[in-house]
Amino acid sequence: MSDDRFLEGIWEKLSQVAVKGAQYNSRERLPHPKCLKGTRVDLLKYIHELLDNPDKNQLIWLHGTAGVGKSAVAYTVSETMKGMKVTEKTNVEKRLAGTFFFSRKHTKRCTAGYFFATLVYQLATNFPSIRKDVSRAIRNNPALLDPDTPVCDQMEKLFLQPLRGLHLRLRGCQPLIFVVDALDECTSEPELTDLILSLAQALREPDLPVTHILLTSRLESHIYKAFQNAEVCPLVREIPVKTSGKGGIISLDGADVDKDICTFLQHSFEELGSRHPDFPQPSTDDLVKLASRAGRRFIVASTMMKFIIDDEDKDPSDRLQLMLKLTSELLPGTEVFKLYDCILSTCADPKRAYMHLSIVAALADPLPISQISSLLGSGLGRDVQTTLMQLRSVVDIPIDSILPVNIHHSSIRDYVSDPSNCSLLQVHEMSSPHSLLADSSLRLMMREIPKSTALLDALSELKMQTHATSPGDPHRLNNELAFFVREHKPASILIGMLCLRGDCRSDVQFWLETVDGDTWLYTPDGESWLNTRERVAADQGRIGLGCPANA
Repeated sequence: MSDDRFLEGIWEKLSQVAVKGAQYNSRERLPHPKCLKGTRVDLLKYIHELLDNPDKNQLIWLHGTAGVGKSAVAYTVSETMKGMKVTEKTNVEKRLAGTFFFSRKHTKRCTAGYFFATLVYQLATNFPSIRKDVSRAIRNNPALLDPDTPVCDQMEKLFLQPLRGLHLRLRGCQPLIFVVDALDECTSEPELTDLILSLAQALREPDLPVTHILLTSRLESHIYKAFQNAEVCPLVREIPVKTSGKGGIISLDGADVDKDICTFLQHSFEELGSRHPDFPQPSTDDLVKLASRAGRRFIVASTMMKFIIDDEDKDPSDRLQLMLKLTSELLPGTEVFKLYDCILSTCADPKRAYMHLSIVAALADPLPISQISSLLGSGLGRDVQTTLMQLRSVVDIPIDSILPVNIHHSSIRDYVSDPSNCSLLQVHEMSSPHSLLADSSLRLMMREIPKSTALLDALSELKMQTHATSPGDPHRLNNELAFFVREHKPASILIGMLCLRGDCRSDVQFWLETVDGDTWLYTPDGESWLNTRERVAADQGRIGLGCPANA
């Protein structure tokens, strides 16, 4: 095989490793939220002034509370830079060098393991001159594409070396821009701290083209601490930030946002009017009420609008009045969670709606409704579709049933992560969604594991060995072997696994009274379980273990 063909194969592998959802793409099925024209004008102007600075590399850190529009700003900047060339002499090379949009909704986007592979794939796509060099670096060290490889090693080969290769090529050109959104969605705090320190280390390199990295996040303590590091801080331009000698502040949630939210609401109602000609446009007073109740959070305003327009069976005018009524007592700082309370209160069964919403938010990767229903089984899953359809203002339910259901905003995950956030529930009433999913997964396995598999067939061959066991062999070993080589019933084994979790309902008791269950009690796991039960019974002063008499 020629070297070129081999390198093409490596490039193809890189394209598969790069996380497509973390890259800016204006043609996605669900366009990312962008700033409405006429909103965030001063903020965007200030950011672009920073991005156009040709003098030195910068980390531009935009932070704010949940739902104030950080991602919308990141996507808007990405779209603008995607349309700007590094020089007038080129037709293809754009200033947007790469993006990574972190998200806890996706396993590959909640980690930094794929960060540099995703960036370098975009960089080399935008600048084909470095593509072969990138492929050679991966050929020489394939572990660079392994998400467990240390971030510092990935950074050197997949970020610094390619950028050094562009140093002379881009001398005198407009700065390159990387956009990294939602740092707080990276689930490993040490990993994120290493990433921020690595990016700062990279930008201190002297032989790079001028490069700016726009980062957004909530103001969380571990992120703030990383940006205050002595080696990072000199590179950081922080927003909110003083922008004039008079002390003016450009902020994501400053007083100027009230006007932007009014503009957003007015635009949304005008669009609604174009689809529903009979819909009366709200009064200025109603617009001001809705805007004030949004608490300077765009996620609250957009969720209000989704609630008003996303139910085709309801009159939008009635939904508008209902929303005005439901939000009449929202207090500053509580707007997001209280709004979700209001929306749940309109469901036929608010507690069940909360449960299904918490399960959707807890999934490691999103699933279609049909798969969520199958996972939860005939009990919990019997009305998933009906329930989630009542939550379309907070959950994206695709028309195509094979596509996954997604929460609209990460604040939903915050809302359901602690039942005390929901005023409709008593804290003790709600099981953890992770516990529900674990239990449902075990029960799905019990229903779906085939009667005969290659593994079970291979284990059944061991049955002959039990017949060959001599009478003098230890009885304990005989019993342990019997547990594995007996006529296999996967459901019984999984009930045993439930038993290990302390779940001893009647079906588990029944299993313990079978030959399989009785045999399992003689295994180390069974004895450990019995000892645990004995200790619990002793502590509680109970008589008996609730186990078979011969145990």
